[in-house]
Amino acid sequence: RKNVQSRQSSRLEALQELLTLEPEEGEEIRIECFDISHTQGESAVASCVVYQGSGMRKSEYRRFNIQGIQPGDDYAAIRQAVLRRYETVLTGEGVAPTLILIDGGKGQLGSALSALNELGLSHFPIIGVAKGEARKPGLENLIFADGREPVQLAPEHPALHLIQEIRDEAHRFAIAGHRAQRSKTRRTSRLDE
Repeated sequence: RKNVQSRQSSRLEALQELLTLEPEEGEEIRIECFDISHTQGESAVASCVVYQGSGMRKSEYRRFNIQGIQPGDDYAAIRQAVLRRYETVLTGEGVAPTLILIDGGKGQLGSALSALNELGLSHFPIIGVAKGEARKPGLENLIFADGREPVQLAPEHPALHLIQEIRDEAHRFAIAGHRAQRSKTRRTSRLDE
C-alpha cells in the first residue's frame, strides 16, 4: 500500500510540475475526466470520474445519459455532459476541479471549453488527451485549451501514467454505463408501449 501511495504521489507531483497546477491552500488536487461511449450513436452515455488525493473517488463518479443530440455527435455529447456537471458548481452543490481532462482531440476539447465559457467557468484548467498514432498507449498527445502546441510525453513519464490511469477509468465507467443503457433500451419495444 505504501508503494502504491508513493508511486501515486510521484505521478501527481510530475503532473503538477508539468502543468503548473496549484490547488487552493489546504486543498488536494482534484482531477475530473470525461469520456463518451455509444454504439453507432445509440444510447450515448458520458462519464465523469474523479481523482483526488492519491486515488480514484468512486463515490463521486457521475454518468450522464445524453439526449437530444444527433446520434454519434461526440462534440455535442461532451458539451452536454460538461454543462450538466458544472452547473452544480454554480449552484454551490458541486466541487470545483483543479484540472479537467477530456478524452479526445481538439474538437472535444473545444466543445468542453465552449460549455465552460457559457457557464462563466473558463478559468478552470482543461486539457484534451488525444490518442496517438495507431491509438497505441504511450503515444497520447496533450492538447491545451490556450493554443499551446500539443505535447507528447515520453511513454515512461510518471505524469502520463497518471493521465492514462484516470482516462482509462473514465473509459471503463462510460462503457459500463453505455452497456447498461443499451440493454435496458433493447428490452423494451414499441409493442410494449
